[in-house]
Amino acid sequence: MTALGQERFLFDTNAALYFMGNELADVLPIGSYHISVISEIELLSYPNLSPKEEGAIRDFLSKIETIGLRSDVTETAIAFRRQHRMKLPDAIIAASASVLDAVLLTNDSMLLKLPGIRAMSLKLR
Repeated sequence: MTALGQERFLFDTNAALYFMGNELADVLPIGSYHISVISEIELLSYPNLSPKEEGAIRDFLSKIETIGLRSDVTETAIAFRRQHRMKLPDAIIAASASVLDAVLLTNDSMLLKLPGIRAMSLKLR
């Protein structure tokens, strides 16, 4: 939790897409929202991304904190890859949530079951 007692949340790439696409069935909980630099890269590197879509993604990203590849995130990602044989992007996203002590918003079944990560699936319309 943050100093103000608000829960922290970190968007996985799929959760960010669902949110931006207005596909969530429920309102997101109150809290502070973050995203991994990996998800930022994934969102902005889709082939054939129109200028309008890129603008919408950049607007979304400007409203939340991006978590970069800090040393604590890097070391945690290394541990996740060693222990769980994860793909690098997933390990970095999970590590970002872990280091922040944030709830990972994802519909990725592997990330939802990852030991040591607080994860929440999102109900879609």
